[in-house]
Amino acid sequence: MKAVTYKRYGSAEVLDIEDVTLPELSANQVLVRVCAAGLNPADWHLMRGTPYLVRAQSGLRRPKNIHFGVDMAGVVEKVGEEVLGLKVGDAVFGGSRYGISEYVITAQKNITTMPQNLNFDQAAAIPVAGYTALQAVRDKGKVKPEQSVLIVGASGGVGTLAVQIAKSFGAEVTGVYSTRNIDLVKSIGADHVIDYTQEEFFKSGKKFDVVIQAAGNYSLSELRRALKPKGVLVKAGDSSGTKGQFGWGFIFGMLKTWIVSKFTGQSLGGMLARTNSADLKTLSDLAAAGKLTPVIDQVFPMGKVREAVQHLETGHARGKVIISI
Repeated sequence: MKAVTYKRYGSAEVLDIEDVTLPELSANQVLVRVCAAGLNPADWHLMRGTPYLVRAQSGLRRPKNIHFGVDMAGVVEKVGEEVLGLKVGDAVFGGSRYGISEYVITAQKNITTMPQNLNFDQAAAIPVAGYTALQAVRDKGKVKPEQSVLIVGASGGVGTLAVQIAKSFGAEVTGVYSTRNIDLVKSIGADHVIDYTQEEFFKSGKKFDVVIQAAGNYSLSELRRALKPKGVLVKAGDSSGTKGQFGWGFIFGMLKTWIVSKFTGQSLGGMLARTNSADLKTLSDLAAAGKLTPVIDQVFPMGKVREAVQHLETGHARGKVIISI
């Protein structure tokens, strides 16, 4: 089968499409014919091996796992003998370490059935960005009905989902974005919008119960200026410079956030998303109920995966970038 691989660290030029062989299916695993795959910033961080700290896990000199990407949606081709609740022909979505390829093998806990009101491109856009948005809103932000929530980076892959999830929790949501994304952010349910090219949210004087930073390079003091005295700040991404060599800006930024939070009534913190079957099911249920509709920026064929990654790296994608298999 064809798969996107990378055997050294570097720019998108290290990505290749080659024939690979999957291992035998184990008892708790599922074979999926992939129809679409979603790209995430974490994918190209691993591809580049930056910040260098990621190499402690992914491989110091070269990647241990040569497969590129995680998110996917497709059709079940075969199930292991211990798999329950899934059958051949089911449409599913979730994650796999075999990434962007024609077929993947994954544990049943990593996937769930696909909502009928989504297509494969939309379903493939959900997993990693959805985990991040859901856990930022629900677990870290602890968003409640009628609270005021500010989403910084509301037009990106995580931000578009965070806006919709916060609205599903009954919050009053304000989105921060650039001029070209006004209609997009309004269309996904934001109650108010702030165009950062015209007005800085931290200078508006308005205070929010929860601020979720999904993108954007803002200082801790600027973010805190938008918070109520007892407000909650959730830093859901590394805004210290996406192509930083060592990632020390991110680490020191998180340390500073933790220290400052000890001397103020505000709750300040960062997060890294956790993958788990319960949250994937929650995201699926929200989508099935019409409360979560992924925004697709562009769909690239598998043969143009390099161009797709280069586009994602610009930081200007509106929603998610998808690879069609």
